[in-house]
Amino acid sequence: MSVLGGYPVGPSAWAVERFGRHAGALAAAVPVQLVKAPGKAHAAHLAAGLKKRSPYGVALAGVVRENLADTARELGEAVRDVRGYEYAVINDHALFPFRYADRPRPLDRARLPANASPTRHRLFRAHGPQPPEGLFDVDEDLATEEYLGLHEAFEELGASTKLVCVFFTADAENGIHAIHWGDAHLEPDRTFTWPYREQLPVAPVHME
Repeated sequence: MSVLGGYPVGPSAWAVERFGRHAGALAAAVPVQLVKAPGKAHAAHLAAGLKKRSPYGVALAGVVRENLADTARELGEAVRDVRGYEYAVINDHALFPFRYADRPRPLDRARLPANASPTRHRLFRAHGPQPPEGLFDVDEDLATEEYLGLHEAFEELGASTKLVCVFFTADAENGIHAIHWGDAHLEPDRTFTWPYREQLPVAPVHME
């Protein structure tokens, strides 16, 4: 089946609102592209002779971004570079993949690592969904340069581009366990609230 094949039950209204005519193709492609990634990342991990798991996680993140970027190109959509990382942008919505655990775990347990880069924080603050009006507002006189910087949109991504999160769990031995996508707001304690989310099916693994 083509990666860009039709989605059997049709895309949700949320997906259509964000991705337009590509919603069905993208909903079908994301699970396929994610399922392909662990094997490739694991092979690279073994080829490099690395024993620690953390380099595998880095390799997996890179392969997932690369696979999603390939899908964007196949759809005739954009791939944009932000601080050296490529992000698929479909209909002015950037896909942000994130492995939130290396074992099956509820999405509500997802948390941004304490050592997450300022770029990640800024992507969520500037391009993610905003909290309800009046919640966590900061007085303009009290707003620091650091606070304002984290809320400044990345021009290279597109000032009006919105973030769509693709959260998943995976490990080297078992591959992808679960996939969720939706709108995620990053909270001050590095947890997430989801104005909208839905679970995508895990595609079967095809041996190449």
